[in-house]
Amino acid sequence: MKDLSYLNKYLKKYKYYYTVGGLFILISTVFAIVPATLIREVFNLIENGYKEYSSGNILLKKEILKNVIFYSLAIIIAALIRGMFMYLMRQTIIVASRKIEYDLKNEIFYHYQTLPLKFYKKNNTGDLMNRISEDVSKVRMYVGPALMYGMNVTILMLMVIPFMFYINFNLAFYSLMPLPLLVISIYLVQNIINKKSEEIQESLSDLSTYVQESFSGIRIIKSFVREINFENVFGKKSIDYKNKSISLQFVLALFFPVIMTLIGLSIIITVYVGALEVFEGNLSIGNIAEFLIYVYLLTWPVTALGWITSIIQRASASQKRINEFLKEKSDIISDDKKKIEFDGKIEFKNVFFKYQDTQINGMENISFTINPGDSLGIIGSTGSGKSTIANSLLRLFDVDKGEILIDDINIKNLDITHFRKQIGYVPQDVFLFSDTIENNILFGSENKDFKSVEDAAINADLMRNINSFPEKFNTKIGERGITLSGGQKQRVSIARAIIKEPKVLILDDCLSAVDTKTENIILENLKKIMFEKTSIIISHRISSVKLAKKIIVIDSGKIIAKGDHKSLLKSKGVYHDLYHQQLESEKYN
Repeated sequence: MKDLSYLNKYLKKYKYYYTVGGLFILISTVFAIVPATLIREVFNLIENGYKEYSSGNILLKKEILKNVIFYSLAIIIAALIRGMFMYLMRQTIIVASRKIEYDLKNEIFYHYQTLPLKFYKKNNTGDLMNRISEDVSKVRMYVGPALMYGMNVTILMLMVIPFMFYINFNLAFYSLMPLPLLVISIYLVQNIINKKSEEIQESLSDLSTYVQESFSGIRIIKSFVREINFENVFGKKSIDYKNKSISLQFVLALFFPVIMTLIGLSIIITVYVGALEVFEGNLSIGNIAEFLIYVYLLTWPVTALGWITSIIQRASASQKRINEFLKEKSDIISDDKKKIEFDGKIEFKNVFFKYQDTQINGMENISFTINPGDSLGIIGSTGSGKSTIANSLLRLFDVDKGEILIDDINIKNLDITHFRKQIGYVPQDVFLFSDTIENNILFGSENKDFKSVEDAAINADLMRNINSFPEKFNTKIGERGITLSGGQKQRVSIARAIIKEPKVLILDDCLSAVDTKTENIILENLKKIMFEKTSIIISHRISSVKLAKKIIVIDSGKIIAKGDHKSLLKSKGVYHDLYHQQLESEKYN
């Protein structure tokens, strides 16, 4: 219960629901016991009346039947009242559990979003999803059905068992004797069921992940003619899932016969011992009928004990997994949380950064300054550290040494959310959502009208593509923008950054998938957009960075050259060589 104690704050929050729900359980339990006492009276009435009727008292028959009808109606009314309060019981406690599930999922999701990128590198997406879905569902079973039936079991046992011993100790002892065995049997079998269910869940998760990856990479699969290979692997995974499911059904097939056998044994003992007590004059036949109903009433609660214990164990394990992630803290924090509307001066002062997982130097003694409204081009080969500079400026991670300043203020002292809202970022790896083109462009912007969306699309040279779609801006682009080409996706991403009207614009190799003609159109449009904006253009193409006022050449995380386009060409260095290589390449293309 140590791990589950985390949920106490939610139980306190919804204590009203649980208090009222407990009251409804108490009332429903009372009306569950009432029919047993009424049935006892009916049987005793019939037994005694039959003796007098046999003695010749014919008029007594009508009177007895009237009383039987009265008791029968009372039993029906008691059952209806019990049903009503059982409904209210579920409408309070189960509703509370759903509210806790909602709150917990939102807490986890919000917490996920506060965690740094290194957290997501350590943990796979499937595990993150399982903790917010499967694990939370198991926890809900604890705060819902487990607590509800736990209270129900406790109240029913406290009321029924003492009353049974009060009526007849001997009969109560023997009729209840098989029930502990029932609890142990259910607990053991339930654990086997849970273990096999988890194995099935893991197998299904593995199967679903494989199918998702197969469909996501269907172009590659077809290109390399690997359909049969993927089909064989899918077949093996399907067989594994089928075998585990059949194994579970075998256990379930044994589960219910065992329960029914033990319940039947309890009923047989009750009837037999009850008959002995009747012959000895200690009980009436009505008492036997009453005891049979009590045994029936106790059967489900006793059965539930093993089930509840199993739920609590599973919930505890799930909450432990959830707590592991909730204890994770982001190291990207701002103590001062300054909210400033910055002009756009950017300065890197002797910045060092090494990737901990690969030990590769992303930045080594990087220093440069960009004045407000100026532009900087960053060029280098793949893996040279270009994107590392962009990510560090966005403060997706903190640098190891040195300072990054915005308007002469260290970005570690700025409010992260307010700071990032003033930056337009076009990443190297474009991610589009399964939504309309319009909504993807509007992503991250606030209070923008359709005219702004249209202008952003024009500046990103996207209009001719949009006009070719039947539904124009309302075109659904599929998961990760699968219906669009690489160049179209990049241009949607550019439009998404432009529409924010940011103070700082970062273009991280965002024109790599477009042709030279489209690149020139976008660059001409960007000249107007970049006016009075601090801009950083990252690319491996010189055609993209040459419009920047300053250019730095990066290699292995170090600045190996800096200047403007003309001065770098004159220097006859790496930039000069790269420029002529790309010119030659364009001639042949």
